[in-house]
Amino acid sequence: MTTDTPAPAASTSGERYVAVQQSEDFSRLRKTLRGFIFPMTAAFFLWYALYVIMSAYARGFMDTKVVGHINVALVFGLLQFVSTFLIAWLYSRFAARQVDPLADKIAHEIAEKGDTA
Repeated sequence: MTTDTPAPAASTSGERYVAVQQSEDFSRLRKTLRGFIFPMTAAFFLWYALYVIMSAYARGFMDTKVVGHINVALVFGLLQFVSTFLIAWLYSRFAARQVDPLADKIAHEIAEKGDTA
């Protein structure tokens, strides 16, 4: 008497995810994200580094009064918050227009392949 073990499924979920990772859509999604995230991170880092360097080495300039007791250093510091919120807002718009549709397409394809497997 022999017992036949069932053949492994043609496509396991792990294989589906590897296939998705190697797909053109996923590569495009990663490239799209990197096209926004890396330059924006570099720009923010440089802007922050400018603030720190100016505070350390250009004290006279940073101490310049703008209005009343408000000096350039305080304005630069507040602009750090403004730039952070601006970047978050820009990313939200960018994601809604370019990242989310592509991510939804990939998720839909994974779901379809999961239903047929």
